[in-house]
Amino acid sequence: MEIGEPQELLNPQNTTETEGSEVLAAVFSPLVRYDENKQPVEEAAESITTEDSKVWTIKLKPGYTWHDGKPVTAADYARAWNYAAYQDNAMSSSYFFGRIEGYEDVHPGEGKKPTAKEMKGLKVVDDLTLEVTLSAPFSQFKTMLGYTCFYPMPESAIGPDGKVTQEYGEKPIGQGLFKLDKPYKKGTDPTIELSVYDKFPGKKPSNWTKLQFKVYTSSETAWNDLQAEELDIHDSLPATAIATAKSVLGDRYFDEPDASVGYIGVPLKYNKDFENVDVRRAISMAIDRKTIADTVFSGTRAPADDFINPAIPGYRQGACEACTYNPAEAKKLYEQAGGPKSIELGYNADGGHKEWIEAVANNLRANLGIEVTPKPFEKFQGILDALDAKEYKGLFRMGWAIDYPSAENYLTPIFGTGAIATGSNYGGYSNKEFDELVAKGDQAPTAEEGLKFYQQADDILLKDLPYIPVYFYRSNFGHSTKVKNVKLNLLNQIEWADIEKA
Repeated sequence: MEIGEPQELLNPQNTTETEGSEVLAAVFSPLVRYDENKQPVEEAAESITTEDSKVWTIKLKPGYTWHDGKPVTAADYARAWNYAAYQDNAMSSSYFFGRIEGYEDVHPGEGKKPTAKEMKGLKVVDDLTLEVTLSAPFSQFKTMLGYTCFYPMPESAIGPDGKVTQEYGEKPIGQGLFKLDKPYKKGTDPTIELSVYDKFPGKKPSNWTKLQFKVYTSSETAWNDLQAEELDIHDSLPATAIATAKSVLGDRYFDEPDASVGYIGVPLKYNKDFENVDVRRAISMAIDRKTIADTVFSGTRAPADDFINPAIPGYRQGACEACTYNPAEAKKLYEQAGGPKSIELGYNADGGHKEWIEAVANNLRANLGIEVTPKPFEKFQGILDALDAKEYKGLFRMGWAIDYPSAENYLTPIFGTGAIATGSNYGGYSNKEFDELVAKGDQAPTAEEGLKFYQQADDILLKDLPYIPVYFYRSNFGHSTKVKNVKLNLLNQIEWADIEKA
């Protein structure tokens, strides 16, 4: 299977991007998966219960073992979650643990020292029972638990210095369907080799045992390899392939709904050129989303008109007024707001984004009368690292694939103030009212009531435009003649146990 290079080594608590998550989903089994109604159903968990949405009891299914044969226990989950949350470990997923009681003790914020190493809200009751106390009720806590950072961590992952070892990052011991056959040498080795773990208690593939992830820096090269039968699965076909993929692959080509969003990101906190909201509104109104969706993507994208994707409850059609194409108004507004005369537009070249980014650049040149320079980064990792380091000041291509099926997931991890330091808030957007409304949604007694507050928080994003939504994805993927029954789940990850050799 084709993937782009993971941003980090293979540590679940430090993986918040799709490439590393795809690999780790093969190596680990989540506490919950999601059914066709987008509801969480127990996987590695036997049950997840609560009476007040504040204190949650997670009972583990017996029979799960680490790939070294040791039994998986509740302490392995507590270890992983405490490690992720502890500020000095600087894990990219730490923000996801912010609702657990005692998080502020282990993660007090920039310039402050932690006063504890473990969150008081995590209590190991027995080998198979973990009790989690949140600082406030959160009705969707169970929904979160299918995400990568909530995987457990074996004791052997931690070295004598109290940190996760390099060896674990290169060859993590999981409790999932596949075990790694050799360490992954990031940057030098283009393949990640795995084989089915015999003692995995869940469903296993019926007639094959070996899996190889092949790291590509060009989606087009992967497409050529797929056509040549040198690759079995390509789950994100480039825009250049979509027009012909159906005729080339026939019933081995898939075009399915997807819960992801494609944006133009804005470095709000790091570049004063974009701090006037009218500059951002003008840029948004200058983008011809429909033509890009129809022409560049051959109709396999939909113009974005909200920050929440239509696949998830909470989406409202036409919510984003500034997403309506209006070049004349855009130019007027841009000039009045004193927008910059030249803009750089960064994107990762390994993801098949060149064509639509150049289409956006052409829109902005023609409709705003400015100079626009697309800037390719070889790998997605490169642009993420440049944004993490606050070094990149141009507009940038960004996408969001959901971590779990909730409207909240389009809000907190990307635009919450707490996600600037450790989450995916690459633009540095911060709005107190937005944060408060999300918190009210989190603490609502039911998901339905919470959704009202999430939509109010979404309204603030629609007004502020910290990012510019451009399109809603569809999954465009294909496979070789050598395999059958290839399916993507809600998190855009392959359902490996269902695949058969043809």
